[in-house]
Amino acid sequence: MSDLHILTAMLLDAAGKAGADSADAIAVRGDSQSIEVLNGKLEHAERSEGVDIGLRVMVGKRQACVSSSDTREDTMRAMAERAVAMAKEAPEDPYCGLADPDQLATSWPTDLELADPADAPSSAALMEQALEAEAAAQAVKGVSKVDSAGAGYSANEIHLAATNGFSGGYKRTSTSVSCVAIAGEGLQMERDYKGEGRVFAADMPSATDIGREAGERAVARFGATKPKTGAYPVLFDERIAASLIGHLVSATNGTMIARGSSWAKDLLGEQVLPVGMDLIEDPHRRRISGSKPFDAEGLPTHRRVIVENGILQGWTLDLATGRKLGLDSTANASRGTSAPPSPSVGNLSLTQGKQTRDDLIAQMGTGLIVTSMIGSTINPNTGDYSRGASGFWVENGVITGPVNECTIAGNLRDFLLRMTPANDAETYRSRVVPSLLVEGLTLAGN
Repeated sequence: MSDLHILTAMLLDAAGKAGADSADAIAVRGDSQSIEVLNGKLEHAERSEGVDIGLRVMVGKRQACVSSSDTREDTMRAMAERAVAMAKEAPEDPYCGLADPDQLATSWPTDLELADPADAPSSAALMEQALEAEAAAQAVKGVSKVDSAGAGYSANEIHLAATNGFSGGYKRTSTSVSCVAIAGEGLQMERDYKGEGRVFAADMPSATDIGREAGERAVARFGATKPKTGAYPVLFDERIAASLIGHLVSATNGTMIARGSSWAKDLLGEQVLPVGMDLIEDPHRRRISGSKPFDAEGLPTHRRVIVENGILQGWTLDLATGRKLGLDSTANASRGTSAPPSPSVGNLSLTQGKQTRDDLIAQMGTGLIVTSMIGSTINPNTGDYSRGASGFWVENGVITGPVNECTIAGNLRDFLLRMTPANDAETYRSRVVPSLLVEGLTLAGN
């Protein structure tokens, strides 16, 4: 039995003795290390390990959360007493509370492969990967220097328990390599990056490939100019296309809907994506970082259709937001140790198209391919959208050169309906979204 299981049981016991009517507790053991190199030498090394605990107590319809990294018994007792005292002073929340026992997961998939059974890499092995990525980027003709190259690994174990009878936990791991390369000097400098992460180290691409692609991307951006101002088609490259879908997911989050502060609040059952497009959440994909066997309130996770044939099917809910809206939770509760649960989405897949990215470029005539975005101005109430962007200009269906320092503007409600997907989504990602061509966006450049 995991010692995290014991810690959560002790926290619940302390909460009961302190006067809580109900409670849930979470314990997280984390072990992470990261290495960064510069000019062939170690630049920065970091390692952290420890256990964090969190307790949420409810006294009537009032709740409070406390957390600590001290797992001594007297500390847990003091935490519980403090939490109960805080809850008694908190405003009433008619929607807070634990799941009913018949809502809880009583079994869950154990074959999701969320944790790599291989040994954790040594610091020397991580440094070797970082150096390999840096060397590969530096070897690309036109790269003036490598801004950073790094490798990292983390392993986390999570256990959740509550006074409604739920108790469960799981482990997850992550390994990553990244590189940022620069082409040019001074005011003519352009940079780009490549980063990859996987649950299993064996699934990672080589550090050489990551570094080389970072270098090639930086060189491709060298000599960028501002594009023309006007209304043009914009192709959101696969690298950043998921951000568009992320805006839709944010707008349909139960917290936003319950507050009435979302541009999508009246769109349930309405067309939000083009006909033929589905948006699916699947928390049971193997070896994928966004998978989980149960949510942060102990409810069983399941495949969920968010958008079907372009029609919005439902909101993303935890128990509290579901109660506010008179709906059932969609088992999307997420939480850390210091705050109550809130709804969030993990793995997403958007319907891919039948055309390649190159096909869409050939069709777009004159317009912009966006490969990088900075800043964000999005009005949550209206969906008005404005973001800085850089990428490549297209004339007569042919890429003519890199562009930067431009702004893309439009309205999410409108342009999400005008998307054409390519077929280039990478299925190993948590969010499987292809490049997306959007007609008629406003560009501000020269």
